Amino acid sequence: MLIAGDIGGTKTALALFSKEAGPHSPVAEAQFHCAEYPSLEAIVKEFLAKSGTRVGRACFAIAGPVIGGRVKTTNLPWVIEETALAQALNLNPNSVHLINDLEAIAWAVPILRPIDVQTINPGELVRNSAIGVIAPGTGLGESFLTWDESRYHAHSSEGGHSDFAPTDERQIHLLEYMLKKFDHVSVERVCSGIGIPNIYGYLRDVERIPEKPEVETLIAAAGDPSVTIIQHALDSASPSELCAATIDMFVSILASEAANLAVKVLATGGIYLAGGVSVHMLAALQRPAFMQSFKHKGRFAELMARIPIHVVLSLPGLTGAAACGLAESKNPKGQQE
Repeated sequence: MLIAGDIGGTKTALALFSKEAGPHSPVAEAQFHCAEYPSLEAIVKEFLAKSGTRVGRACFAIAGPVIGGRVKTTNLPWVIEETALAQALNLNPNSVHLINDLEAIAWAVPILRPIDVQTINPGELVRNSAIGVIAPGTGLGESFLTWDESRYHAHSSEGGHSDFAPTDERQIHLLEYMLKKFDHVSVERVCSGIGIPNIYGYLRDVERIPEKPEVETLIAAAGDPSVTIIQHALDSASPSELCAATIDMFVSILASEAANLAVKVLATGGIYLAGGVSVHMLAALQRPAFMQSFKHKGRFAELMARIPIHVVLSLPGLTGAAACGLAESKNPKGQQE
């Protein structure tokens, strides 16, 4: 039996899985509010005590770089270590695995079901070739998969923190605007849930695009302004000009960064757009503008047009952590295939 988890800044999702049922069919699952617990170990112990189940392995997905089996959480006052979790669960240290949250999503990609995805460019799939994953959520995550002649392996990345590279004059002015606010402008600053309000601010303050007073009031009061901006950009009855311009620029930046990932790993196996922002703005991603920006790679434009692109409609972090943990149980760390 495997315990798998998806640890977010607000909530932690835990579930039990068996090899027989597989990663899509948890035996038991529950969610916990992170602020109510001093550590992940405390949450895991409570969950297992209530379920009355003994586990043999564990795999947890969490935002942030996992280095040497250790990660300091970005939005929680926790330091999580494989060795400490193993002790808390009374497991062999080799049976506990921490992975980056985008690595977990990458693990889920090969087992996504038709209901989990929406294709926006069928392309020409090259089987068993590299796959790229890019996920604008609160921040921007990136990962990729490679084939080893028998199965796909997921790799973590912190590509969302690479430099923002403008692709036109308007984006150059956006970068100039952002450099006045931040010493380093990563692509995450303009291509994520935290990035959408930055684009909105530039278009309002520099380009002077007007906003409806009622929309301005709603955005100012919103706990997550990006959701409100997306809603009013895609409002078919009465869209906000400023919100619509914001999302148009966001889509162009996301497409360019997805294409950057595609050429870096030669993702002829496809690009998968995950994360809550992608789901919320699916209608905008299905417009021609996304593919126009994605293909804007000069001599590589024809290759880019052949790369399949899909939007992941589900939230596969927990499924991916389970897939990773179950794969590890078949092939423990250090053991050859």
